[in-house]
Amino acid sequence: MDQWWTWISEVGFPIVITFYLLHRIEQKLENVTKTLQQLPYQLSREALPTRNIK
Repeated sequence: MDQWWTWISEVGFPIVITFYLLHRIEQKLENVTKTLQQLPYQLSREALPTRNIK
């Protein structure tokens, strides 16, 4: 926690908050990227006709 107070006093509160928020949303951005990369595959799977074998 001492390191955080040192950072706040040296670089300022807005910069520390920005780094904190960027760190928090990093995982969410990675999930969005993976989803967007899988989208063409999912769309092509849904577009294929299905066979009803009886």
